[in-house]
Amino acid sequence: MNSPIIQILVLAAIAIFLILRLRSVLGTRDGFEKPIAQVPPEEAKKRPDLEVIEGGPDRDITDHVAEGSATALILGEIKKAEPSFNLREFLTGARGAYEMILMAFERGDIESVRAFIAPQVYDAFHAVIEERKAKGLKIEANFIGIRDIGLQDAAFDSQTREAELDVRFVAELTSVVRDAGGKVIEGADGAAKRQKDVWTFARKVGSDDPNWVLVATGG
Repeated sequence: MNSPIIQILVLAAIAIFLILRLRSVLGTRDGFEKPIAQVPPEEAKKRPDLEVIEGGPDRDITDHVAEGSATALILGEIKKAEPSFNLREFLTGARGAYEMILMAFERGDIESVRAFIAPQVYDAFHAVIEERKAKGLKIEANFIGIRDIGLQDAAFDSQTREAELDVRFVAELTSVVRDAGGKVIEGADGAAKRQKDVWTFARKVGSDDPNWVLVATGG
């Protein structure tokens, strides 16, 4: 066996030994893992490209309201009081609550959603339902869907920690009103109508109860 071959074998053996040593120290990685770059704090201060920008725009807020607006600032205060608050999740919940409460009102079954509405809203809804019954009116309604939803305004009292969020809804549904004899006096069978509402939901931020309550309705 000539000298070059012996040298190659020796180098190969050394390489295998080093690989095994590295594996025992570093372990193995499965799949994709982002490399972890550790830079000493002193070095980071000297390198502007490593500066961490704090207080940047919160996309959970700026995706829904204008950055720097009064509403955005209020939402920021709400998040400071309750870091787990997520506007996107809130709007998803508001969408479901809108359909549930609206259809309960249309069917005259407001009692089923009483836990999600403030007493004054319940009383107003209940009064309309009782007036319908007194007139012998019956409503047949079917919810088609929400075409648009967005945050319109926000308010927050840092002392009481009470937050109020105004949500804009544009929905489509079919609604037919019949008199005691079954005659249609409003709407038409199968005809969709567009309904616009602004509902205000309130909650004490930081409380154990995660539910937002409907405290006001408007158009």
